[in-house]
Amino acid sequence: MKQSINILISGGGTGGHIYPAIAIANELKARYPDANFLFVGAKDKMEMEKVPQAGYEIKGLWISGIQRKLTLKNLMFPIKLIDSLMKAGRIIKKFKPDVAIGTGGFASGPTLMAAHRKRIPTLIQEQNSFPGITNKHLGKKAKIICVAYDNLERFFPAEKVVKTGNPVRASLLSIHVKEKIKEAVKLFDLKEKKKTILILGGSLGARKINELIEKNLPFFEEQEVQLIWQCGKLYYDQYKQHDEKKNVHVHAFINQMDLAYAAADIIISRAGASSVSELCIVGKPTIFIPSPNVAEDHQTKNAKSIADKHAAILLRESELDTFPILFETLIKDEGKQESLSENIKELALPNATNQIVNQVEKLLNL
Repeated sequence: MKQSINILISGGGTGGHIYPAIAIANELKARYPDANFLFVGAKDKMEMEKVPQAGYEIKGLWISGIQRKLTLKNLMFPIKLIDSLMKAGRIIKKFKPDVAIGTGGFASGPTLMAAHRKRIPTLIQEQNSFPGITNKHLGKKAKIICVAYDNLERFFPAEKVVKTGNPVRASLLSIHVKEKIKEAVKLFDLKEKKKTILILGGSLGARKINELIEKNLPFFEEQEVQLIWQCGKLYYDQYKQHDEKKNVHVHAFINQMDLAYAAADIIISRAGASSVSELCIVGKPTIFIPSPNVAEDHQTKNAKSIADKHAAILLRESELDTFPILFETLIKDEGKQESLSENIKELALPNATNQIVNQVEKLLNL
């Protein structure tokens, strides 16, 4: 075995791609403290900030996604792709990675394509129940494909697929709800005897969910519940005035998510892959309101895969008018809440990061 191990990781665009990539890097670093790491991301995306904060070096590519309508950005895409493939090739030539890992996002496509051309073994981590175009293409060349859902053999060569789950925040793996409730009550200024509803629209926020919550604030008051409402950084100025209302706590972003989960009795959330994986581990009754404005409508497919197992409730944006009836039925039905909680816990894959790193070790022949 060579003296040092060089590990190239690419993933970004959203927290759902970045945090799994960092979790994988952290586990590899724990096992191999002398390993060298290099991340590749998309210029001007959040990974260029988040990855250095986690202690890793990152290089940026001039790459972005394809818009659904004809735009100047779309016309630039072939030029950006060629430029990114060339730069990724230069990065690989200089860094000499032993393995390349992709967790999704704009930069992972050209990075893993370039790695394959240089005959570097590649592993992709597909987080969703329905893969995007990039990962479908990368899957043809990858040595190992780590997935979080069943039946992904429809899209990838079956012999390469390993079901591992999605990496989640380490703090959730040791969550002991009873021990943390008092801390959560204090942090969020909650009333202990009231039911708590946690609303999550992602780090940037979700317009439709925010509009739904604002419209139903009088209804929530009638139901005698309290809200922890993460409205997102993009919408905080628009909704922060509601923080002055009784039993409503508005946040741009929640840093201590383990305490927010501990406090929650019911969760209303988008259905990004990382969120779904976290909520399976948290095991609280959940209403998924997936975004229909994402590639391949993968959030709806993620949510449906859970709802089909009677482990969560799927509410489409086109059906939001039915929310009050749906919510009131759930809040009054303790048996339904318990059933959803038990069923979603059964879908949890808490050892995902370890299992993915075990697969990386196979490629490193360690």
